[in-house]
Amino acid sequence: MKKVLRHPGVQAFLGWVLYLHLIVTLRSRRWVHDNLECVEPVLSDGKPAIGLFWHGGIPLCLGLAPVWWRRDKVRCMVSPSADGEFIAQALSRAGFPAIRTSSAKKGDTAKARAAVAAIREAIGWVGQGGVLIVTPDGPRGPAEVIAPGSLQIAKKTGAPIYLMGLAVSPAIELDTWDRVTFAWPFGRGATAWDGPFYVPPDANEATMTALIQDLSAKLTATTQRAKALASRR
Repeated sequence: MKKVLRHPGVQAFLGWVLYLHLIVTLRSRRWVHDNLECVEPVLSDGKPAIGLFWHGGIPLCLGLAPVWWRRDKVRCMVSPSADGEFIAQALSRAGFPAIRTSSAKKGDTAKARAAVAAIREAIGWVGQGGVLIVTPDGPRGPAEVIAPGSLQIAKKTGAPIYLMGLAVSPAIELDTWDRVTFAWPFGRGATAWDGPFYVPPDANEATMTALIQDLSAKLTATTQRAKALASRR
C-alpha cells in the first residue's frame, strides 16, 4: 500500500482531491473568526510569525487562508512521508508552499539530519520576515501535544506564536490518532485565535517543557472555542 501511495501519479491525484476538498470546505460555508484582532499586527506590518493548529484540522485548514492570504510570505511545515507529499501539493496549490520536515525516531540518523536541515530552513524563513504555519503534534503525535521544533524556531527568531483553532459543523471526525476532521458541504465554520506568545531567547529545558504544556493546553482550548462557535445556530 505504501508503494502505491508513493507513486507520483497517485500523489498528484490525491493532492488534487484534497485541494478540491479544501476549497469546497472554505467556499461552501459561512465562516466566523474569533479574536482575529490579536493577529492584526503581523498582517499589517509584515513582521514574522508562527501559527499553530492541531494536525487533525488539516482538512479544514483553508478556513485560515483568507487571513493569511493577506501576507505575501507564508509557508507551512509538512512531513516528507507519502501522506505529507499530497498534503504539500494541495497546500502549494492553495498558495502555501511547504518546508518538509518530520520528527525522527531514535537512531534514525538520516531522518534526524533531514529534520535539522528543515528546522534551519524554517528558522531562515521566519528570520527573513516570513510566516510559518505548523501542525505541532504531527505527523505521528501524541495528539494535541506540541513537539519542541516549533518552539525552538520561535526561540531562535524571536517571532510571536499564534494559536489557531479550527472547526466546522456539520463534520465527520474519524477514529484516527489525531481525530482528523472532514467537513460536510455547507454549514458553518469557525476559527479562533490566541496570542501572541513568545519563547525567551534564554529558555532552558525546564522553561521549554513548561511552555509546551501551557501552549498545548491553550491551543486545545482555542480549538474548543472554535467548535463552540461552529455549532451555534
